[in-house]
Amino acid sequence: MKILVTGGAGYIGSHMVKRLAQEGYSVVTLDNLSTGYADAVRYGEFVRGDTGDAVLLGRLFEENEFAAVMHFSAFSLVGESVSDPAKYYRNNFSSTQNLLDAMLRHGVSRFIFSSTAAIFGEPIYSPMDEAHPNSPINPYGRSKLMVEGMLGDYDQAYGLRSVSLRYFNAAGADPEGELGERHEPETHLIPLVLQAASGRRDRIAVYGTDYETGDGSCVRDYIHVWDLCEAHLQALKWLLADGLTRVFNLGNGQGYSVREVIEVAREVTGVNIRVEEVARRAGDPAILVADAALAERELGWHRCFPSLEQIIRHAWTWERNLVR
Repeated sequence: MKILVTGGAGYIGSHMVKRLAQEGYSVVTLDNLSTGYADAVRYGEFVRGDTGDAVLLGRLFEENEFAAVMHFSAFSLVGESVSDPAKYYRNNFSSTQNLLDAMLRHGVSRFIFSSTAAIFGEPIYSPMDEAHPNSPINPYGRSKLMVEGMLGDYDQAYGLRSVSLRYFNAAGADPEGELGERHEPETHLIPLVLQAASGRRDRIAVYGTDYETGDGSCVRDYIHVWDLCEAHLQALKWLLADGLTRVFNLGNGQGYSVREVIEVAREVTGVNIRVEEVARRAGDPAILVADAALAERELGWHRCFPSLEQIIRHAWTWERNLVR
C-alpha cells in the first residue's frame, strides 16, 4: 500500500516516513526543501517539488496508486506569519487546496492533515479538548483552521475523508538517533536548551517569570515526535477502515514549565545550562495543555514516550550527533 507524504523531508514528516516504512508501507515523499533536508528522507522515494505545482501533482498521481496522503507541508513560524501573511495563506491554504483537488481528480479520498493547537488562540480553559472554541490570533493559526474547514466541506460535497491532528508542542527525536529536529532558525524550547548545553548557544532565555504558574514561567504540553507518528499511523488505519472525518488533539495531557524543562535538561546532559531571564513575549499564554482523551479512545492511540526525561534524552542524543 502506497502513501504520499508531503513535507516528508522536514522534522515530523521525516519521522513519519520512517515509521510508515517500518510498518511495511511504500512511501513517496514530496518536499521542496524550503525547510526540509534531502538527507532526512532515508526511506522510500523522494521527489523534490511543491504542492502548489499542479502539473507535478498530476504526474505523481498518474504514476502512483496512493491509498492516502499525509500532509506536513506547512510554514509554521508565528512571527513570520504576522509579517508575511501572504506566504502562509498561499502555502498553508492555497497549496493544500491544490493538493486536495489533485486527489479528487485521481480518486484518492483519504487525507491526514498536520494541524496545530494554534487554531484555538488564547485558552479559555485547560486542558484544552476538541470542543474548545477556535479563535486563532495569528495568520499561521488561521491558515490551519481554514484548511480544517475546507476539509469538512470537501467531505460533505465530495466524500474526501480526513483526520486533522492538532499538535501541541512536538519535541524529541527518533529513539534510534537517525533523525531529529533541524530548524533554521530554531524557535522551539527543547532544542534551544540543548544547544546551550552542547555549546552551540551561550545561554537560554526565559521569557517572563511572572506568569500565574507554579514557578512563574510558561507551562507547555510536550509530545514526543515518535508518539505523534503513532497517532498518524492510527489515523491512517482509521481512514483505511472507512472511518469518518474527525479532528483530534495530540498532547501528553501534562504541562511542564520552562524552568522545569531546563532543570530536566541539566539532569539529562550533566551541564549547568546558563539562563537569562528576560521580559515576556507578546501573545504567550501562561498555560497550554492538551486533553487528548478523544484520540486515545477513538483511534486507540497510546504514547510510548510520555515522560519529559525521555523526550529530552532522545533530543540530546540527536544534538550530540549534530555537533560531532
